[in-house]
Amino acid sequence: MKTIRCAIYTRKSSEEGLDQAFNSLDAQREACGAYILSQASEGWTALPDIYDDGGLSGGSLERPALQRLLAAVATDSVDIIVVYKVDRLTRSLLDFAKLVEAFDKSGTSFVSVTQSFNTTTSMGRLTLNMLLSFAQFEREVTAERIRDKIAASMAKGMWMGGTPPLGYEPDGRSLKIVEAHADIIRDIYQRYLELGNVRLVTQALEHDGIISPPRVTLAGRTFGGVPLSRGQLYTILRCPTYVGEVHHGGNVYPGLHAAIIDRDIWDQVRASFAENRQGERRAARIASPSLFAGKVVDAKGQPLIASHASKGKTRYRYYISRDLQTGNATEGMRIARLFEDGLALAAVASLMVYASDVARLVHAGASAAAASAGRDHKMLRSIVHQVIVHNSCIEIICSTAAIATLLGAVQHDDAPDSVAVQSNVRLSRSGRAMRLLQDNGAQITPAPNPSLIKLLIKARRWWAQLSEGAVDIRTLADAEAMTASYVSRVVRLAFLAPAVVDAILAGTLRSDVDANALTESGAISPIWAEQVTAPAAN
Repeated sequence: MKTIRCAIYTRKSSEEGLDQAFNSLDAQREACGAYILSQASEGWTALPDIYDDGGLSGGSLERPALQRLLAAVATDSVDIIVVYKVDRLTRSLLDFAKLVEAFDKSGTSFVSVTQSFNTTTSMGRLTLNMLLSFAQFEREVTAERIRDKIAASMAKGMWMGGTPPLGYEPDGRSLKIVEAHADIIRDIYQRYLELGNVRLVTQALEHDGIISPPRVTLAGRTFGGVPLSRGQLYTILRCPTYVGEVHHGGNVYPGLHAAIIDRDIWDQVRASFAENRQGERRAARIASPSLFAGKVVDAKGQPLIASHASKGKTRYRYYISRDLQTGNATEGMRIARLFEDGLALAAVASLMVYASDVARLVHAGASAAAASAGRDHKMLRSIVHQVIVHNSCIEIICSTAAIATLLGAVQHDDAPDSVAVQSNVRLSRSGRAMRLLQDNGAQITPAPNPSLIKLLIKARRWWAQLSEGAVDIRTLADAEAMTASYVSRVVRLAFLAPAVVDAILAGTLRSDVDANALTESGAISPIWAEQVTAPAAN
């Protein structure tokens, strides 16, 4: 007689009672085992593997035990899946269709010991679909009841669970003030009213050694005991719980708990937030314009127009050939802003430099120009008359009178009206555009490559595992789902010269050095001096 391999699957939606010696999962498994035993004459036998999902909803297939069961089905290790009720397997019609498709591919069927049907017949499938429809309906109605109950409870000002805000602890269906923590909250609000800036409040709290108090969740997880971040402070300053309110679904209800913050202080903080947001919007419209718009041309005299790219909240400005931006050309270039040091500017601009001015001018170059540009963009635009981008250098035509004004120096009587400040660069193709690089191949503005940094971290982590002797290259490669050859090439990066590592972290590598270049066979010399001169640190 052919042996029919049966896998028992059990599930319980909540964790309640799972710590008991004999819980719901045990009861389901015992019933399924008894049913399999009753079919022993047909060759049914229970597999020893246990597939239990405790505390997990049937509304999703992302359950550890179910995924293990599906993996066993895919390898043709299971003939029949036995469940107590069909809704233990899933409560969703869509998910059930996916399961049936996976079962059909492997010739696997399933049985519900309390609901008799045969999935190999059309009538059995219809019956099962009807049962699942009611199961899904029950789940959706239950969810609606829970949402309605939460909304009604919060309308009465009740606390409906979760981790309470700092300063409170649960007290039945309300919250109780923890005075030691509440003092920190009051201090944060007062500091914000005095400083008017969350960043300054963060710095002041860190300076005074004030941290978030350690707390323990109902599940026993400990958190806190670290400095308060800006994000946490924003959350605290915007939390209506502190003023005795409960917000839900866009509605505001008076809470049953006592307030930590007085209403007038709360209103002042809200007004300050609103004012700061308006100022930020105004600043976003007028701040940081493209300083050299209309002044940059390429070697052919064609204008480069100002553009920008954004990543998160950071805006990166550059200049691009007009035809490249409009799509009428296949080549073009982008450049970053460039300026020389103060003493060099004074020399090329024919300014009179006294001995007492040397130290000031040495430190008054790029930093002074940048600071001045931050306050007065007209000043910097008056200095730069034109920027000409050649294939091998950038030429900046500057007004000597404006340079003298910026540096606080005096011009010679025979000083020219303008001078050219040059920086040697070369072009490197980047997609459709030509990017300007320094002579040594490094980018004009250092930009660390996150993928290279991650590769370094991975190399050192893998080497730490190998050096402990717990695994070998083959085992490590299997665990990481990589080839042994790739693991070997990456591990070599754990022995890069310090100068090369520094260059990776600082973003000063040559632009053509990427992860592929560093992991090619024979790309890395074991001699540090050769590493420095070959791939990157120059």
